[in-house]
Amino acid sequence: MLQHSRFLVVFATAASLGAMQAAAQPAGPKPPIVVELFTSQGCSSCPPADRQLGELAKRSDVLPLSLHVDYWDYIGWKDPFATPANTERQRGYAHTLKQRYVYTPEMVVDGMTHDPGSEPAKVARMLRMAADRAGPRVSPTLAPGADNGLAVTMPPTTLSAACDVWLVTFDYQHRTSVPRGENRGATLTNYNVVRSLEKLATWNGEAASWTVAADRVGHGDAVAVIVQEHSQGPIIGAARFDRRK
Repeated sequence: MLQHSRFLVVFATAASLGAMQAAAQPAGPKPPIVVELFTSQGCSSCPPADRQLGELAKRSDVLPLSLHVDYWDYIGWKDPFATPANTERQRGYAHTLKQRYVYTPEMVVDGMTHDPGSEPAKVARMLRMAADRAGPRVSPTLAPGADNGLAVTMPPTTLSAACDVWLVTFDYQHRTSVPRGENRGATLTNYNVVRSLEKLATWNGEAASWTVAADRVGHGDAVAVIVQEHSQGPIIGAARFDRRK
């Protein structure tokens, strides 16, 4: 469901990017590009973008995440994966990217650009821009921790501002038969469905490590860590830990 007929691809301002400029970092593997799709099973315009996210899930250089929002639940079908936290995150991007409204589907790439995400060519362009941008990049290390927890390690990285470290759990795939609402009669497939999202820490670029207890990791198929400029600015790094593979 599109709330408005016009969409804008928005780029982070030079001032926003300037807050994350850093000295040259040692060469190393690039972290995956983070693609967040804000979607709803109650949205008739969302399935094409959902399918695009499924294609991205096949790539090793992309971390695609499906965040189901709850503001379409009133129109006949309550999305079983929608959460207020996902909606709040989308509204945070609307503020940072200077959007006048939120909409679905909305694909946000590395916290910097947005588009409905239904057209492969436009998605590919956003990915190229994310891959080519300058600035610091960091690759966290995720490993099994004590008592089924998760160990998160951050290498030292020169930053000019502190970053938020987000902890995300997600399931690889869900198929849902939808009996009501705009998608009634359809069986929808959603990929990398976010089940929990929380801020883990604030990080200033120094070497750091955290142990996440098992109850915070949850029961999802995989766990991811996203490193992002404060107030949902550009994403500078990410990593995932697959628990079911």
